[in-house]
Amino acid sequence: MMVSERMRPYMENNSAIRAMFEEGKRLAAIYGRENVYDFSLGNPNVPVPEVNEAIREIIDEEDFNVLHGYMSNAGFEDVRETVAGSLNKRFGTAFSARNILMTVGAASGLNVIFKSILNPGDEVIVFAPYFVEYGGYVRNYDGRIVEISPNTETFMLDLEEFREKINGKTKAVIINNPNNPTGVVYPEEVIQALADIMREKEQEFGTSIVLVSDEPYRELAYGGVEVPFVTKYYHNTVVAYSYSKSLSVPGERIGYLVIPDEVEHSGELITAATIANRVLGCVNAPSLIQKVLKRCIERGISVDLETYEKNRNLIYSRLTEYGFTCAKPDGAFYLFVKSPTADEKEFCEAAKRHHVLFVPGSSFACPGYVRIAYCVSYEQIERSLPAFRALAEEYGLSR
Repeated sequence: MMVSERMRPYMENNSAIRAMFEEGKRLAAIYGRENVYDFSLGNPNVPVPEVNEAIREIIDEEDFNVLHGYMSNAGFEDVRETVAGSLNKRFGTAFSARNILMTVGAASGLNVIFKSILNPGDEVIVFAPYFVEYGGYVRNYDGRIVEISPNTETFMLDLEEFREKINGKTKAVIINNPNNPTGVVYPEEVIQALADIMREKEQEFGTSIVLVSDEPYRELAYGGVEVPFVTKYYHNTVVAYSYSKSLSVPGERIGYLVIPDEVEHSGELITAATIANRVLGCVNAPSLIQKVLKRCIERGISVDLETYEKNRNLIYSRLTEYGFTCAKPDGAFYLFVKSPTADEKEFCEAAKRHHVLFVPGSSFACPGYVRIAYCVSYEQIERSLPAFRALAEEYGLSR
C-alpha cells in the first residue's frame, strides 16, 4: 500500500470540523449561502485593516533580500524582541528575544515543543473537552494522550482526577485558555491549584513535567475577565500562541513559543526547539507576516472584540431563552451547547435539516454537546434564530 499504516488512524478520524465546513459549502450551493447557517469553523470574521496597511508599508520600505531571505530559525531578532517586550509590559515578565521562538502558528509551535521533549511512551495529559488534534500532535512523536474527564457542571479543570492520573510517565500537561470549545476561562485560583499539584508530583516522582499553555484566544475575553499568564504560576511552563484570532489572520500561520529562563535546562530546550523548528520542515516562520505583526504590536493593534461580544450576547441569550443548556463563554468565540438527545450526532443531523451546521462534542472528547462557532455576522445569527427555535420545539425544549 502507498499510504503508511501510521497515517490511517488520522485518515479515519479526519476532522469533523472540516467535514462540516465542506457540508456547508455543499448546502450553500443548493439553497443559497444566505439560507445556510454555518457555525462549524472557528474562522475569524472581524477584519483588522491595519494588517493590510502594514503589509503595504513593509513591502515598500524593507530591503527585498532581507524581507524575503533566510534568517535565524528562531525568527527575526527584532520581532522576537518586540514580542518579548510586549509580554513584559502586559504581564510583568522578564523575557528577552532568546525566550521567543517564532512559529508557523500555534499548531506548529505545539509540534515543536512535543518533538523537543517527548520520548516514546511519554504521557501528555489533556483536559476534556479539548482540541482533538492535540492527540495527533502527541502521537507524531510516539507519545500517549491521557484524558481527564470533562466537568460538565462548570467545565473547569477536574483537578481530583488529574491528581489521580498524573504519574511518573507524565511528561507534559496541556491547557487551553480561553478554552476551545467551551469559551470558559480558567481563573487564577484554578491555575494556581493546577501548578501546586504539578510541583507536588514532580517531587514525588523525581521528574520534570512541562505545562504547555495553548493560548490562541488569549485576547478574546469579555467583560473584564482576566486570562492568567501561566508562566507566573509554574516554573516549567511553555506558552504556545497564535495571532490567528487577535489579528484575524489564520491563513498566515504565524505564532510563537515562549520558553522562559525558569524552565529547567532552558538553554538546552531553547536550542532543541529551534532545531526542531527546522527539522520539522518549517525552517522559520513566514518573514513578511513576522514584520507585519511587529508593527501591529508597536501600534497597539488588535481585533475589535465588540463584534464577538455582541454575537455572544445575542446567541447565548436566545438559545437559553429557547430552552437550550449552554456553558456561558467568557472568552474565545464558541458556545458549547448540551444536546437535547443523548446522541449529539443525531442532533447535528436534525439541525442540518434546518440548514444549521455545528460540530459534535465527540470531536472534542465530550459527547452529548455541540460546538457553535459564533464568529459570523450578527445578521447571520439573527437569520438563524427561527431555525434554532424550530429545533427547540422539535425536541420539546421551548419554554
